[in-house]
Amino acid sequence: MKKIVTIGGGTGRFALLQGLKKYPVELSAIVTMSDDGGSTGRLMDEFGVLPPGDLRQCLVALSSAPQVMRKLMNFRFDKGELKGHNFGNIFISTLEIVTGSLDKALDLASTILNIKGRVIPVTLDKIKLVAQLKNGKVIEGEDALGDYQLLSRFGIKKIYLKPKGRANPKALQAIREADLIVVGPGDLYTSLIPNFLVPGISDALRRSKAKKVYVVNLMNKNGHTDDFKVADYVRTFEQCIGKKNMFDTVVYNTKKPGSALLRKYRDEGEPVTLGKAAHGGHALVGADLLANGVTRKAKGDVLRRALIRHDSDKIAELLMRLVDGKRS
Repeated sequence: MKKIVTIGGGTGRFALLQGLKKYPVELSAIVTMSDDGGSTGRLMDEFGVLPPGDLRQCLVALSSAPQVMRKLMNFRFDKGELKGHNFGNIFISTLEIVTGSLDKALDLASTILNIKGRVIPVTLDKIKLVAQLKNGKVIEGEDALGDYQLLSRFGIKKIYLKPKGRANPKALQAIREADLIVVGPGDLYTSLIPNFLVPGISDALRRSKAKKVYVVNLMNKNGHTDDFKVADYVRTFEQCIGKKNMFDTVVYNTKKPGSALLRKYRDEGEPVTLGKAAHGGHALVGADLLANGVTRKAKGDVLRRALIRHDSDKIAELLMRLVDGKRS
């Protein structure tokens, strides 16, 4: 049975994992642990727990529990003192407090939700994402960096974790044993790069004998990746982690969203296109990966969410062809 590892964070991987769990593979989802916004940030501040938000999304995506349980884990309070909080985040953080370990909490949550695969924090240490811009400004925290709208104008001089943290041994083992490693989709600076700033993770990826695939976002992000083409994502990723030629294949979407969708998304960014096909030795695979319709925002959700998403079946089918050695 093929072993597939996904690395990232945010909402981008939800569709990816939902699609892949339908195949006879061993799945491991390595999750960024620098999230500090919304319900997650409040729980971290009030109870000293590790960030549960991205972990919850992966658990729900991989769950085979009844629909009501998956809805419960995604339920967001819209009034009272719990307004903006997600029940699943509270549940995971409570398990961490009761068991004394996020590792044990995830084992219990995985059993309760009957997930296919494993959800693995990239680190079990408390870390903070820090970006030093070329104009000298320093931005601390993933949420603050995600909200900063002048990143494209000034550019990042250095991005790092404070403290650096230690790689979760389970994450390193999953990377070593993988047949296919998928990075993305997800926000470049806040969901993807932070995983590889944890010491040992980028080296493990480079040393791995697995096929390595980067799934490029459907849409650019205003103020962060303005006018980025496919090659810009790969180049920026490799510059930030200080290593080149990390991927065997780069996957990108070829279908432009409809005008109605683009109007809804106009304040967020524009579609990513191939542009000049200059790259560092990896194969380029383009396909229609766009989901139909618009993903609605959950009631009570205080964060901005992407409206345009990958189709879970399309992206999973393409990745399964790659793990089997097919690119057409």
